[in-house]
Amino acid sequence: MPEFEAIRIGDEAKIAHTVTEQDVRAFADLTGDHNPLHMDGSFAARTVFKNRVVHGMFTASFIATVIGVLLPGPGALIHSLEFDFKKPVRIGDIIEAKVTVVQKVDGARMLALQTSVANQHSQVVLKGTAKVMWAQPARE
Repeated sequence: MPEFEAIRIGDEAKIAHTVTEQDVRAFADLTGDHNPLHMDGSFAARTVFKNRVVHGMFTASFIATVIGVLLPGPGALIHSLEFDFKKPVRIGDIIEAKVTVVQKVDGARMLALQTSVANQHSQVVLKGTAKVMWAQPARE
């Protein structure tokens, strides 16, 4: 975890995850979002998507993971998020969530981040921005 002072514009961090059936079921159970587009293959087959689609917010949650764990890391508090969902994510996809620092406000300990999630084909499935306050505890 970097110190706030060491963070620079252009710094980036990313994580990857393979989406499983168990992920989708656990997310649906946790949130209560049992939309048949996510859960029912026969329903999804009759839609424009032709197959089940992973919850968009499940995909977006990996942006929060990168922010809270890697950049800036523990103590980060998301102030705002804005996402555009570009392509559906499917069970079995390998998604890579990435954040890049595009602005830093030292006095307020705030960062503006460019965010994206891409699949295993390097297709962007989610793109957006985040504003993050860093409330890392002072050193003892």
